[in-house]
Parts: sequence; C-alpha cells; structure tokens
Amino acid sequence: MLLSELDERARRFKIALRAGIPVLLLTFLVFYALFVQSEEFNLTLTNTFLILAIVFVTIYFNYFLLTLSIKEMAIDTVTHSFNETSFMRKLRAFKPKTLVLLSIKNLSDLNEYYPYTKVDLLLYTIIQELNHYLDQHGLHNQLIGRRYGAEFYIALHADPNNVHTLFDTFTTQYASILDIDLDYSYTAISYSVDDDNEKIFQQLRDLKLSKKKEAYNPTPIQSSKELHHLENEVKYALEKRKFQLTFRPLADTKENKIKIYEIITNLGARNNSEILARNFLPIINRLSLGVEYDLALVAYIIKLLTKVDSSLSFAFNLSPYSLRDKNFQKKFFLLLSQNNIDNSRLIIKLYERKTHHDLSAYLKILNTYREKGIRICIDNFGSSSSSSILYMKEFTFDMLQLDKEYTAKIDDHNYATILQSLLAMAKDLQIESIAKWVDTQEQKEKLTSFGVDYLQGFGIAKPISYETLLKQDHIKKD
Repeated sequence: MLLSELDERARRFKIALRAGIPVLLLTFLVFYALFVQSEEFNLTLTNTFLILAIVFVTIYFNYFLLTLSIKEMAIDTVTHSFNETSFMRKLRAFKPKTLVLLSIKNLSDLNEYYPYTKVDLLLYTIIQELNHYLDQHGLHNQLIGRRYGAEFYIALHADPNNVHTLFDTFTTQYASILDIDLDYSYTAISYSVDDDNEKIFQQLRDLKLSKKKEAYNPTPIQSSKELHHLENEVKYALEKRKFQLTFRPLADTKENKIKIYEIITNLGARNNSEILARNFLPIINRLSLGVEYDLALVAYIIKLLTKVDSSLSFAFNLSPYSLRDKNFQKKFFLLLSQNNIDNSRLIIKLYERKTHHDLSAYLKILNTYREKGIRICIDNFGSSSSSSILYMKEFTFDMLQLDKEYTAKIDDHNYATILQSLLAMAKDLQIESIAKWVDTQEQKEKLTSFGVDYLQGFGIAKPISYETLLKQDHIKKD
C-alpha cells in the first residue's frame, strides 16, 4: 500500500473519532435524562430547546468535519499518491536524499486514443507498480506525489548515485502497462533539508527541459547548491556578455566555397568553462531573460560581421517570443541602422514545433524582418515534430535547413524520394536548401546531385572557434 494511502486512512480515522465525540455526548445526555436522573423527565419548552440545540450542534459539527475532510484530502483521487500540496508539506520531515521528477511523455496521445477511465486506471497502475518496484529494492514507504497530468515527484531515501540505474530499469521493465506502451522521462537531483523547496523544484523542472531528446547518457546527479551556482554563472555570463561561439561552415555546392557559418551559442563561466545551451536556456527562460539574451547575441553577431569579409553570412537561432516582442524589434532594427553591414548577411533560424495560435499576425511580424533584408530560414524542415510544412504554405522563407534524417537515411529509397520532392518544391518557391550532418563523400555527392544548395558537416569542414574565424584568410582587411 502506498504511504499516501496509509496516511489518508489514518487521517480519516482521526476525523471519525472527532466526529463521534458530539454523537457520544448527545447519546449520554439523552440516556442520563431518561434513565439516570431521579426526577421524572418532562418535555418542557426549555428541555425541548436544549435537545434541539444539541442535535443541531452535533449535525453541524459533523457536517463541518466532513467538509473540512474533503478540502484537506491529502491524496490525488486518481493515482492515490499524495497531491502536490501534501507532498510539499511532508517533504522536509521526510528528509530524502534524492528527488526525482518522473514524466509520461506520451500522455496527450493516450488521452486521444483511450477513454479517460482507461487513462486514469493506467496512471493509478503506474504508481502502484512504481511503489511495488521500489519496495522490492528495499525502498519502503517512499514519498510519491502527483504534480499534475502525468508528472510525479518521488522522494527517496536512496543514494543519488544509484538512482539512474533504479529508474532506467523501471522505465525499461514497465515500458508497457495494461497493454499500453509508455514513453517515460525522468530527472533527479540530490536533496538537503537546508535547501529551499521552491527553488529546488524549479531546478528539477529546469533539468527536465534541458534533457536531450537523443539517446540518454546518465550524468552524476547534481545538488541544489550546484544548480544554484549554475544559475548564478548564467546570470553573470549574460551580464558580462561572455558568449562562447562555435562556427559550423556551410559550403556552397556550386562553388564549393564556405559562404555561411551556422553559429552554435554557449556561455562562458567565470573559469572560462562552457555552459551548454541545453543547460542555460531553461534558466534564461525561467528568469524571463530571453529577450535580453537574444538582443545581446544579435549585437555580438552584428559586431562580428563588421570584422570579417563581407562575403560571409551568419545563421543563428532566435526565440519566436523575442521576435514578437516590440521592444526587441525596435532595438534590433536600431542596431542595424548603427552598423554599416548588408542585412542579408544575417540569417535567423526558426524551429517551430507547433503552429502559433495567431499564425497570420506572427507571419506579418516575420515579414518585417525580411523587409529589412534579413533572411529567414526554417530549421529541421520535413521533421515529423515540426510544423514547417504548414508555415511554408503561408510564408515565403529564404532558406530551409533539412532535418538530419534525410542525410542519415539518404540511401533509403523512401527518404531519398521524399527529399527530392522537397527540394523540387523549394526550387519552385525559390528557396535555398541546406543539408546538415554530411559526414561522408557519398552523402556529399548524392546531396549535390539532388540539387541541395549548401552542405554542412564533418565531411565538408569541421566547426571552428571564434579565434580561428578571425585568423582565417577571409578576415576583413582594414
């Protein structure tokens, strides 16, 4: 049985005891009045009033307790784990060593294909199986709480070093429950009673956002203090504009010449170590620093463009939220007016997983950037998780960067056929195409024969640093 179920059973028993006290008192008074007192009991107006008053107080008191019981219910009604409020209240007294955030990533798909009763039963079963699994591994009565949807907090008296193995095994062993396939993800953080609960749970959610979608490579579980230190380093790097850029060369297939560099942005910590984008972007977004970060990056890139040969262009990612921000637009365009560069050398890359709720208005905003001469590139074009095709119907992009699968599976007949169709469409719409992750000569030759305009990958040229870029022959001459 779950710890939450035991806790709820004890809570209800206490309420029943409290509710029984006035009932017992009323019974005693009636019994005393009728059978114990020596005088004959007369149903006078006063006695009638007293009896009615006691009955009313008894009923009202019990009603109050039942209402309070419902409001103070400690468990989630679907999974029978603790609800989030109860979990937070019990956490500090529980004193766990590790906190885990477990998610079922395909819950939205399950809700589409199964009735809610089936999904509720599934969630209940997952928690029961998890509790049983932890019990089998010597972790008895662990604290499990439901955040919302299919996200669960688990507080464990387990060594943080063993948690990866524990949950890797669970997610593999229980990949299918009730004949339903499940797609899990989890993140973990070490816990101390000295930690601030609100901050540590935010750090746990940040870790979830920063987790790579690719094959998972377990890293040592960090403590709240380490993550707090990372947050301070991110704020410091942004304040000091400590960007650490890597430049991926894109070769023009017609001239076999590097004309574009795709910029990969990391931040520099105080000790000059790199803070990767997957680690700092969730922090930037949570602290509402996205616009400031994107504006600082744009200013840095524009300044760099003035230092290199005018034949070079830079492609880089900007957040759609920043692009829609009027203050960002105003300052971005001011930077352009203050620097004597060809605006077409700036290529903004967009990756849209979902269609914007006001697509027409958003595309008008994108068009204001194109009117300034800035090129717009749709990234991961043709990906199953992208809404790029829909955007293509409504907006004229300058460039498209194909999803890496088209390069990796170019020998597959189906992929090659689809790729050729996409490239034909791009040419008809006068949109330049980019293929990435080109690692072999065979891939290079096939993609070139298909008509791809630009190639990027180790088979073309290795990424270079900021310092190497400025040492190249194409540095701008004074």
